[in-house]
Amino acid sequence: MLCSLRQLQLYDKARITSISADGELGRRIRDMGLVTGTEIEIVGRAPLKDPVAVRLRGFTLTLRNNEADHIKVEKLESNP
Repeated sequence: MLCSLRQLQLYDKARITSISADGELGRRIRDMGLVTGTEIEIVGRAPLKDPVAVRLRGFTLTLRNNEADHIKVEKLESNP
């Protein structure tokens, strides 16, 4: 199932399929290690759902929802 990273729920795992951001935002997203083919897991969300904490490649980072909207993913597993 393809969706944006923002639509994933807590503990969902997914693989990045594309990044639609251009310019400075696109470069910043890729510099954080969010590139096509990377597997991620949602490990936390703030009380108002923004930002989202993502685990990838042995570290955790947080993204604002407006950044997460530009990252398309393929869901790998359902919630436990």
